[in-house]
Amino acid sequence: MVKRAFALALALTALAQATPADDLAAALRQSRTLAARGEAEVSVYFPPRAVPTRTAARLPVVPFRPALLARHFTVTRQDAPAPVVGREAIRYDLTPKVGQAARWTLWVDRAWNVPLAYEERMPDGTLARRAALTRVQPQPVRVQTDVPPIPAGLRSAVLTALPGLRFPPGFAPVSAEVREGGGVTVSLSDGVNVLALVVAPRNVRAAPGVASRRVGGRFVWLVGNLPDGPLRNALSGIRAVDETPLGTFLPSVGSKR
Repeated sequence: MVKRAFALALALTALAQATPADDLAAALRQSRTLAARGEAEVSVYFPPRAVPTRTAARLPVVPFRPALLARHFTVTRQDAPAPVVGREAIRYDLTPKVGQAARWTLWVDRAWNVPLAYEERMPDGTLARRAALTRVQPQPVRVQTDVPPIPAGLRSAVLTALPGLRFPPGFAPVSAEVREGGGVTVSLSDGVNVLALVVAPRNVRAAPGVASRRVGGRFVWLVGNLPDGPLRNALSGIRAVDETPLGTFLPSVGSKR
Protein backbone atom coordinates (compact mmCIF):
# COMPACT_ATOMS: atom_id res chain seq x y z
CA MET A 1 0.00 0.00 0.00
CA VAL A 2 2.81 2.37 0.93
CA LYS A 3 4.67 1.56 -2.31
CA ARG A 4 1.53 2.23 -4.34
CA ALA A 5 0.98 5.58 -2.62
CA PHE A 6 4.63 6.50 -3.19
CA ALA A 7 4.41 5.60 -6.88
CA LEU A 8 1.25 7.69 -7.24
CA ALA A 9 2.96 10.64 -5.54
CA LEU A 10 5.90 10.37 -7.95
CA ALA A 11 3.55 10.28 -10.93
CA LEU A 12 1.66 13.35 -9.72
CA THR A 13 4.95 15.18 -9.15
CA ALA A 14 6.10 14.35 -12.69
CA LEU A 15 2.82 15.64 -14.10
CA ALA A 16 3.13 18.85 -12.09
CA GLN A 17 6.66 19.41 -13.42
CA ALA A 18 5.85 18.69 -17.08
CA THR A 19 6.59 21.63 -19.36
CA PRO A 20 4.48 22.71 -22.36
CA ALA A 21 7.16 21.14 -24.59
CA ASP A 22 6.79 17.85 -22.68
CA ASP A 23 3.01 17.91 -23.07
CA LEU A 24 3.26 18.67 -26.79
CA ALA A 25 5.84 15.91 -27.29
CA ALA A 26 3.45 13.43 -25.66
CA ALA A 27 0.65 14.51 -28.01
CA LEU A 28 2.88 14.25 -31.09
CA ARG A 29 4.04 10.77 -30.11
CA GLN A 30 0.42 9.79 -29.48
CA SER A 31 -0.50 11.02 -32.97
CA ARG A 32 1.83 8.42 -34.51
CA THR A 33 -0.57 5.67 -33.41
CA LEU A 34 -3.89 7.51 -32.95
CA ALA A 35 -5.57 10.13 -35.16
CA ALA A 36 -8.83 12.01 -35.52
CA ARG A 37 -10.67 11.34 -38.77
CA GLY A 38 -13.58 13.00 -40.55
CA GLU A 39 -13.17 15.87 -42.99
CA ALA A 40 -10.42 18.48 -43.04
CA GLU A 41 -9.91 21.72 -44.92
CA VAL A 42 -6.30 22.12 -46.02
CA SER A 43 -4.95 25.44 -47.34
CA VAL A 44 -1.38 25.82 -48.65
CA TYR A 45 -0.19 29.32 -49.60
CA PHE A 46 3.55 28.54 -49.70
CA PRO A 47 4.69 27.51 -52.17
CA PRO A 48 2.02 29.44 -54.11
CA ARG A 49 -0.44 27.36 -56.10
CA ALA A 50 -3.43 28.09 -58.34
CA VAL A 51 -5.94 26.38 -56.00
CA PRO A 52 -4.64 26.67 -52.43
CA THR A 53 -7.51 24.96 -50.60
CA ARG A 54 -8.70 21.35 -50.75
CA THR A 55 -10.58 18.89 -48.55
CA ALA A 56 -9.21 15.66 -47.11
CA ALA A 57 -10.30 12.87 -44.76
CA ARG A 58 -7.52 13.67 -42.27
CA LEU A 59 -4.91 16.25 -41.40
CA PRO A 60 -1.84 15.94 -43.64
CA VAL A 61 1.02 14.29 -41.78
CA VAL A 62 3.81 16.61 -40.65
CA PRO A 63 7.06 14.78 -39.73
CA PHE A 64 7.37 16.28 -36.25
CA ARG A 65 10.48 15.28 -34.32
CA PRO A 66 9.78 16.08 -30.63
CA ALA A 67 13.42 15.97 -29.47
CA LEU A 68 14.58 18.48 -32.11
CA LEU A 69 11.44 20.55 -31.58
CA ALA A 70 12.12 20.91 -27.85
CA ARG A 71 15.71 21.93 -28.60
CA HIS A 72 14.92 24.57 -31.22
CA PHE A 73 11.51 26.02 -30.28
CA THR A 74 9.99 27.83 -27.35
CA VAL A 75 6.65 26.14 -26.68
CA THR A 76 3.77 27.84 -24.87
CA ARG A 77 0.44 26.30 -23.92
CA GLN A 78 -3.00 27.75 -23.27
CA ASP A 79 -6.61 26.62 -23.36
CA ALA A 80 -8.09 27.27 -26.79
CA PRO A 81 -10.61 30.14 -26.42
CA ALA A 82 -13.17 28.28 -28.54
CA PRO A 83 -13.81 24.61 -29.36
CA VAL A 84 -12.26 23.15 -32.51
CA VAL A 85 -14.77 21.17 -34.56
CA GLY A 86 -16.95 21.11 -31.45
CA ARG A 87 -14.27 19.67 -29.17
CA GLU A 88 -12.34 21.20 -26.30
CA ALA A 89 -8.73 21.82 -27.30
CA ILE A 90 -5.38 23.02 -26.02
CA ARG A 91 -3.42 25.51 -28.12
CA TYR A 92 0.36 25.21 -28.44
CA ASP A 93 2.43 28.02 -29.98
CA LEU A 94 5.92 27.18 -31.30
CA THR A 95 8.41 30.02 -31.77
CA PRO A 96 11.95 29.37 -33.11
CA LYS A 97 14.70 30.12 -30.60
CA VAL A 98 17.18 31.05 -33.36
CA GLY A 99 17.07 31.86 -37.05
CA GLN A 100 14.12 32.79 -39.25
CA ALA A 101 12.22 29.52 -39.54
CA ALA A 102 8.43 29.41 -39.71
CA ARG A 103 6.50 29.38 -36.46
CA TRP A 104 3.62 27.03 -35.79
CA THR A 105 0.41 26.75 -33.80
CA LEU A 106 -1.24 23.40 -33.03
CA TRP A 107 -4.66 22.73 -31.52
CA VAL A 108 -4.68 19.40 -29.64
CA ASP A 109 -7.83 17.59 -28.50
CA ARG A 110 -7.99 17.76 -24.71
CA ALA A 111 -9.41 14.24 -24.28
CA TRP A 112 -7.78 12.34 -27.16
CA ASN A 113 -4.45 14.21 -27.01
CA VAL A 114 -4.08 14.30 -30.81
CA PRO A 115 -4.01 17.32 -33.17
CA LEU A 116 -7.26 18.73 -34.54
CA ALA A 117 -5.70 21.63 -36.45
CA TYR A 118 -2.39 23.34 -37.15
CA GLU A 119 -1.04 26.34 -38.96
CA GLU A 120 2.38 27.47 -40.18
CA ARG A 121 3.30 31.15 -40.42
CA MET A 122 6.29 32.87 -41.96
CA PRO A 123 8.51 35.08 -39.75
CA ASP A 124 6.47 38.16 -40.76
CA GLY A 125 3.23 36.48 -39.71
CA THR A 126 2.02 35.61 -43.21
CA LEU A 127 0.00 32.40 -43.24
CA ALA A 128 1.86 29.68 -45.16
CA ARG A 129 -0.30 26.67 -44.41
CA ARG A 130 -3.34 25.74 -42.36
CA ALA A 131 -5.14 22.43 -41.87
CA ALA A 132 -8.16 21.93 -39.64
CA LEU A 133 -10.78 19.27 -39.17
CA THR A 134 -14.25 20.59 -39.99
CA ARG A 135 -16.04 17.34 -39.16
CA VAL A 136 -14.82 14.59 -36.85
CA GLN A 137 -15.80 10.98 -36.27
CA PRO A 138 -17.01 10.04 -32.75
CA GLN A 139 -13.78 8.21 -31.92
CA PRO A 140 -10.16 8.45 -33.08
CA VAL A 141 -8.71 5.61 -35.15
CA ARG A 142 -5.53 3.59 -34.89
CA VAL A 143 -2.79 4.57 -37.36
CA GLN A 144 0.86 3.77 -37.94
CA THR A 145 3.03 6.78 -38.76
CA ASP A 146 6.74 6.08 -38.85
CA VAL A 147 9.35 8.78 -38.35
CA PRO A 148 12.70 7.08 -39.00
CA PRO A 149 15.53 7.81 -36.55
CA ILE A 150 18.29 10.17 -37.65
CA PRO A 151 21.18 8.05 -39.00
CA ALA A 152 24.33 8.32 -36.93
CA GLY A 153 27.09 10.09 -38.85
CA LEU A 154 24.80 11.74 -41.41
CA ARG A 155 25.69 15.29 -40.40
CA SER A 156 29.41 14.62 -40.76
CA ALA A 157 28.86 12.90 -44.12
CA VAL A 158 26.90 15.86 -45.49
CA LEU A 159 29.58 18.34 -44.43
CA THR A 160 32.25 16.15 -46.01
CA ALA A 161 30.27 15.87 -49.24
CA LEU A 162 29.69 19.64 -49.35
CA PRO A 163 32.66 21.34 -47.64
CA GLY A 164 31.81 24.92 -46.70
CA LEU A 165 28.06 24.24 -46.32
CA ARG A 166 26.44 26.12 -43.44
CA PHE A 167 23.28 24.57 -42.05
CA PRO A 168 20.63 27.25 -41.43
CA PRO A 169 20.34 27.95 -37.68
CA GLY A 170 18.39 25.21 -35.93
CA PHE A 171 18.41 22.77 -38.85
CA ALA A 172 20.15 19.40 -39.05
CA PRO A 173 20.17 16.62 -41.65
CA VAL A 174 17.72 13.82 -40.82
CA SER A 175 17.59 11.66 -43.98
CA ALA A 176 19.01 11.25 -47.48
CA GLU A 177 17.71 9.66 -50.65
CA VAL A 178 18.62 9.23 -54.30
CA ARG A 179 16.81 11.48 -56.77
CA GLU A 180 15.21 9.72 -59.73
CA GLY A 181 16.51 12.45 -62.05
CA GLY A 182 20.04 12.03 -60.71
CA GLY A 183 21.71 13.38 -57.62
CA VAL A 184 20.81 13.33 -53.95
CA THR A 185 18.23 14.96 -51.68
CA VAL A 186 19.06 15.50 -48.02
CA SER A 187 16.20 16.52 -45.73
CA LEU A 188 17.03 19.09 -43.05
CA SER A 189 14.72 19.50 -40.05
CA ASP A 190 14.45 21.70 -36.97
CA GLY A 191 11.84 19.37 -35.50
CA VAL A 192 8.91 20.92 -37.40
CA ASN A 193 10.03 22.65 -40.59
CA VAL A 194 11.77 20.70 -43.35
CA LEU A 195 14.19 21.96 -46.00
CA ALA A 196 15.36 20.03 -49.05
CA LEU A 197 19.09 20.19 -49.77
CA VAL A 198 19.56 18.88 -53.31
CA VAL A 199 22.65 18.00 -55.34
CA ALA A 200 21.66 17.65 -58.99
CA PRO A 201 23.11 17.64 -62.50
CA ARG A 202 20.80 20.52 -63.51
CA ASN A 203 19.76 23.85 -62.04
CA VAL A 204 16.32 24.59 -60.63
CA ARG A 205 13.91 27.31 -61.71
CA ALA A 206 14.05 30.46 -59.56
CA ALA A 207 11.10 30.78 -57.17
CA PRO A 208 10.30 31.98 -53.64
CA GLY A 209 11.92 29.68 -51.11
CA VAL A 210 14.54 28.40 -53.57
CA ALA A 211 18.28 29.14 -53.60
CA SER A 212 20.83 27.46 -55.87
CA ARG A 213 24.40 27.76 -57.04
CA ARG A 214 26.74 25.92 -59.35
CA VAL A 215 29.74 24.18 -57.80
CA GLY A 216 32.02 22.59 -60.38
CA GLY A 217 29.86 20.46 -62.65
CA ARG A 218 26.99 20.10 -60.16
CA PHE A 219 24.21 22.31 -58.85
CA VAL A 220 23.26 22.59 -55.20
CA TRP A 221 19.76 23.75 -54.25
CA LEU A 222 18.20 24.57 -50.89
CA VAL A 223 14.41 24.67 -50.90
CA GLY A 224 11.95 25.50 -48.12
CA ASN A 225 10.09 28.10 -46.12
CA LEU A 226 12.98 30.40 -45.21
CA PRO A 227 13.75 33.94 -46.39
CA ASP A 228 16.08 34.23 -49.36
CA GLY A 229 19.02 35.48 -47.26
CA PRO A 230 19.42 32.43 -44.98
CA LEU A 231 18.93 30.06 -47.92
CA ARG A 232 21.67 31.70 -49.97
CA ASN A 233 23.98 32.11 -47.00
CA ALA A 234 23.82 28.36 -46.34
CA LEU A 235 25.15 27.61 -49.84
CA SER A 236 27.52 30.54 -50.35
CA GLY A 237 30.61 28.90 -48.83
CA ILE A 238 30.42 25.49 -50.56
CA ARG A 239 33.80 24.78 -52.16
CA ALA A 240 33.27 21.39 -53.77
CA VAL A 241 30.74 18.60 -54.29
CA ASP A 242 31.47 14.91 -53.73
CA GLU A 243 28.46 12.70 -53.07
CA THR A 244 30.59 9.63 -52.22
CA PRO A 245 30.45 10.10 -48.39
CA LEU A 246 26.65 9.94 -48.58
CA GLY A 247 26.61 6.55 -50.27
CA THR A 248 26.02 4.45 -47.16
CA PHE A 249 22.97 6.58 -46.25
CA LEU A 250 21.25 6.24 -49.63
CA PRO A 251 18.60 3.60 -50.25
CA SER A 252 18.15 2.66 -53.89
CA VAL A 253 15.55 4.46 -56.02
CA GLY A 254 12.15 2.93 -55.30
CA SER A 255 13.23 1.56 -51.91
CA LYS A 256 10.57 1.82 -49.18
CA ARG A 257 13.08 2.39 -46.40
